[in-house]
Formats: sequence, C-alpha cells, structure tokens
Amino acid sequence: MQPFLIGEGWVEVLDGNDTARDIFKRHYSYRPRAAGRRINELIIGPGEKYLLLTADGGALCAWRKEKHRRDGQVGVECCVYRRESGEEATPLLTEAMALAWLRWPGERLFSFVDPLKVQPTWRASRPTWGHTFYQAGWTFAGLTQKRLHILEHQPVGA
Repeated sequence: MQPFLIGEGWVEVLDGNDTARDIFKRHYSYRPRAAGRRINELIIGPGEKYLLLTADGGALCAWRKEKHRRDGQVGVECCVYRRESGEEATPLLTEAMALAWLRWPGERLFSFVDPLKVQPTWRASRPTWGHTFYQAGWTFAGLTQKRLHILEHQPVGA
C-alpha cells in the first residue's frame, strides 16, 4: 500500500495504480484472470474512467461512463466502492458523488449490488444490501437479469 502521506479526502489516480488495484482485489466483484492469460493491470472496464483513492489509501471509488451499454443503463456507473479504513463510508461516498458530478454534470449515477455476495445490513427488521448507498440518498431502481440490485441517484434538481 502506498498512501499519499499528504492531504486528505479523495485523490484522482490512473487506472492501474498499485494501491487501487490492491484494494480492488479485496472487493467482492474482483475476478482473477484465467490461467495463461496476460495479467491485466487495469481495474476499470471500457469508457471514460474516474478512479478515486483516499489520500490515506483506505478507500477506493471507481466511476465509469460508457457511450453504449448493453444492459440499457444510462448514466455514470459506480463500478467499485470499497472502504477499508479512514473516514466513515457514507460521507466518503457522498464526496465521491460530488466529484463525479463535477466531471459529468447532470448525469444519473448508478451501481449494482450482488445480494448473494454482500452481507445485508438489517434496518427496521428488513435486510438492506448496499446500505452505504442508501444512506447517501440512493434508491432501488430494479433488478438485472442476474438478480443484481440496481441502485441509482439522480442529480439534484432532476
């Protein structure tokens, strides 16, 4: 891990950053490459990328905007969010959202949560998957064909 030692909050890094990749490898969506395939140093898929790492190296947030998505989703995807240490998760996500909207003003933000791989948080005697997102104002927007939860946040004033 290579924290930046100076500053606080989110810092933009390039896709392939060693610290970001190390955190991503502990995210539930990480899939190692098949044997014999060249190791891919990048962690975000195709499209416009915005990779954020906290200055202390304790959290990662990856945003991606594709022109033509096969799943029909429109907007900017939060494809990875993981906090391992440092500030509380919800304020960090809220700050990352503000930075995403600076880059892509007026865009819908969305993410997918796999309820089979994420431990639910119990609130009001009901399970909630992606609780940090809900705390940051995101809402449930449906299910994918693979039964992933689609969460979204519309820009203010939309």
